Amino acid sequence: MFTPSLAATMDCIYRDDWRGVADIMLASAHKLVAIGADFLICPDNTIHQALPFVTPRSPRPWLHIAETVADEAVARGFRRLGLLGTRWLVESAVYPDVLLAHGVSVVRPEAAERDEMNRIIMDELVCSIFRPQAVAWFQRTIRRMRDAGCDAVVLGCTEIPLMIHDENSPLPTLDSTRLLARAALRRAVA
Repeated sequence: MFTPSLAATMDCIYRDDWRGVADIMLASAHKLVAIGADFLICPDNTIHQALPFVTPRSPRPWLHIAETVADEAVARGFRRLGLLGTRWLVESAVYPDVLLAHGVSVVRPEAAERDEMNRIIMDELVCSIFRPQAVAWFQRTIRRMRDAGCDAVVLGCTEIPLMIHDENSPLPTLDSTRLLARAALRRAVA
């Protein structure tokens, strides 16, 4: 495991510099391969936007977080997923491209929802602030997605499962980080 500076990564993201994010990921990849990694994962959904710049130059293959979610969605019979995550993630093609290739459609939060969700994630959850109002906000947003025909919701952010899970969500949840960890474990022991 190697964790690069979040500040350096966020500096690139704020500048919309996904090649810069890719360089950070590749530096991590080379360090991990040097100590024996056979394959690589990144539990951060947002920076998967940089993978197209990473994989052609990577010293080892990467498991893609959206692929693991798509596999689980298909296995569980879900056909239309709501997508929760940072503004950068939900506005990207990371999940829609992968899910559509598996025959699963995506509902993204509306613009105002994206802004509020990003605020909650970056200003509260990342800082370990867990407010009942934030839980209620996520539940309302998930209910709207349910009413829009979603049969499950992707928790496309490492921090969201700290407050939203199957027990309090109006829809079944697909915890992307947990699904990626399980896929990595299966690959490692195979």
